[in-house]
Amino acid sequence: YSQSIVVREEFVVSIPSSLDLAASAPLLCAGITMYSPLVHWKAGKGTKVGIVGLGGLGHMGLKIAHAMGAEVSLFSRSKGKEAEAKAMGADKIVISTDKAQMDSVANYFDIIIDTIPVEHDISPYVNTLGLDGTIVMVGLVGPTAEKLNTAPLIFGRRSVAGSLIGGVKETQEMLDFCGKHGIVSEIEKIPIKDINTAYERMEKSDVRYRFVIDAATY
Repeated sequence: YSQSIVVREEFVVSIPSSLDLAASAPLLCAGITMYSPLVHWKAGKGTKVGIVGLGGLGHMGLKIAHAMGAEVSLFSRSKGKEAEAKAMGADKIVISTDKAQMDSVANYFDIIIDTIPVEHDISPYVNTLGLDGTIVMVGLVGPTAEKLNTAPLIFGRRSVAGSLIGGVKETQEMLDFCGKHGIVSEIEKIPIKDINTAYERMEKSDVRYRFVIDAATY
């Protein structure tokens, strides 16, 4: 691996010196993936944002949306993540498998960012959107598990959208924002010799929340 390379300045971003370099690396993937739709759909003070899933993407969504001033809720299938989620900026946790909790947030959210990467039914989340609300898919690439009922979309003027990372300009804006607010990813830094073990752990969702390979160990 090279110790240095020459690149065109149009394709270089500057990482704020206040941020840990290893913990900043995932910002170039998970960070911009969450920042871009939150900016596009105008998350901020007075908006209610839901994040579906507390993983590599979801934990960044909590941190960034909270820093933007939004009221942030985490949708999770199971209990036990409350303390961790609240430490990252969640104002509330909604257990998506609990009908009573889902009913309590019906017609509530302005924006929902869905980070789940496998097939699942998005209809329960659509029903929690308020008038003109949007659910943005950033994790699942492919069909949903169930057919989408359009009635909640039509009667609530709700939308289903998708988003994928961002350009160089927006990535620099994201890095500057994270530098201002002290936001980095939660990582486990590993030597290159442990990459196979890390991959196996990743497949079992046994990582909090991103692996970063220490380039000095190549």
